[in-house]
Amino acid sequence: MSHFFEFEAEFTASLRCIPMIVRYKLDLCGVKLKLLHWHQLSQEQRQWLVVTPCDTPEAQADYRQQLRDWVTHTHGTSPSDIEIPQPYPWDITTELPETVQQQLIKVSHHSLTVEKWSALTPLQRFALVKLSQPGHENRNFWPALQEFGLA
Repeated sequence: MSHFFEFEAEFTASLRCIPMIVRYKLDLCGVKLKLLHWHQLSQEQRQWLVVTPCDTPEAQADYRQQLRDWVTHTHGTSPSDIEIPQPYPWDITTELPETVQQQLIKVSHHSLTVEKWSALTPLQRFALVKLSQPGHENRNFWPALQEFGLA
């Protein structure tokens, strides 16, 4: 099983960018990791962040602490905290987030049914939420829709 999406293929071998699986885990445990911090981590540390589970409160606390320790050691300061929304926007399956709806119309002139949205995995929904954010370059939104069978 791959931990990466196909639309991330250009950088997953080198882990030069923060992959969605790690961004997902960062949001789960409330840590803002800058790309500068990511680049200062070793390849082994980055791989650990990719493969280590973060699916329980205990695992999230451990993940958060390990990451904070590494960044503090390599950078001299701890990464910032971010608010952990409850519920997570990608966990709401009864409606599409507004940003996803707007980006869908912008790139495909189509809509997405709630049934199709709810059939996606939480990580797929997370990716579409992140790829539809204002200020994000959004270039992977369409490839993500294709990969998820929505285009």
